[in-house]
Amino acid sequence: MPDITMPKLSDTMNEGTLVKWLKKVGDKIEIGDILAEVETDKATMEMEAFDDGVLTEITIPEGGVVKVGERLAVLNGGPASASKPAAPKAAAKPNAAPASAPKPAPKSAAPATPKPRAAAPAGGPRVHASPLEKKLAAERGVDLSGVAGSGPGGRIVAADVPEKGAAPAARPAAGPAPAAAKVSVPFSDADKSVPLSGMRRTIAERLLASKTQIPHFYLSIEIDAAPLVGLRKDINAAAEASGSPKVTVNDFVLLATARAAAQHQKVNSAFAGDSVIEYSSVHLSVAIAVDEGLITPVIRDAQKLSLREISSAVKDLATRARAKKLKPEEYQGGTVTVSNLGAYGIENFYAIINPPQAAILAVGTILKKPVVDAKDQIVVGQRMTLALSGDHRVVDGAAAAQFLATLKTSLETPATLLF
Repeated sequence: MPDITMPKLSDTMNEGTLVKWLKKVGDKIEIGDILAEVETDKATMEMEAFDDGVLTEITIPEGGVVKVGERLAVLNGGPASASKPAAPKAAAKPNAAPASAPKPAPKSAAPATPKPRAAAPAGGPRVHASPLEKKLAAERGVDLSGVAGSGPGGRIVAADVPEKGAAPAARPAAGPAPAAAKVSVPFSDADKSVPLSGMRRTIAERLLASKTQIPHFYLSIEIDAAPLVGLRKDINAAAEASGSPKVTVNDFVLLATARAAAQHQKVNSAFAGDSVIEYSSVHLSVAIAVDEGLITPVIRDAQKLSLREISSAVKDLATRARAKKLKPEEYQGGTVTVSNLGAYGIENFYAIINPPQAAILAVGTILKKPVVDAKDQIVVGQRMTLALSGDHRVVDGAAAAQFLATLKTSLETPATLLF
């Protein structure tokens, strides 16, 4: 009787919540059937059956929190290939599970003995990677046998798979983050204790690791936003007349950031232990607020896109992020992040780096304030503050300053971004 186990859906996932069973004990299962909905630290996913059989046992009830690799249910009566775990897929428009899904070893006859690991294939050592990483490696033409995994137990995660044509980085596994001291928090019967969701727990762990393990430094620059405001107004007037979607200030910022990062490669990099990975393309992570915290979906090859394409991409990703409908590959593999709190009236702030990236840009609101013009006269200006947090192991102050200067020039002459 094969086990259906909790799959690892992202490089940050250690456990998942079984939200809802869509099948019950005794149901006949066919390949492709959706078995359950699982909430990860990033999204709600569906698990698809790989094999035919009968669901004979459900070991985890709805609402249960399960570690990656632990058993969820038992399927009986399937063919020899039934030992494969149920495959996850995005809840919206599910995709077929990849054919390379790993097969866990059959359960040992002795109940107290843990499952043995599958023997290494004759052609070389066993590769510890999920179907997502294997698919990514196939697309990039990378042999995973030469890639050092930085995940638990040396498992290969998406961030370990080098870009096409790049040499694999021999990255040592990061040391454990300092444990947070347990604090006795007083509260009364009128107060409410809210358990951490998977997303909230992951955010806490990753930001603690970032702030304690990465040597942050900070730079900020103020730009004249009047030309940007004026151009956006003209574009949106034309869009309204033609029935086209409008663009936002953030769309301009995202495009300008992607193109500036492509010019200043130190900002578009990652620290890899004994080397620095300088990415050949800008995969732009965009911080999106959701009910349970924050998620950073990725706009791929953002430096190659137009303003309209950037605008369309971020709207789509934000909508599906809030609905928890993103696929794992849509929120992994970013190379630099933008976080914009301008819509909330925040004038300026510094964000915490999203590892393994080396930089994150924080964007404030546009404010009207008195400024001195070219004729030394005090006039009403429209100003916006951009603040960069950098990993000093990768980026020096001068390189970060040059990046901000390029960004300032682009946003103060926004028409150049349209070509």
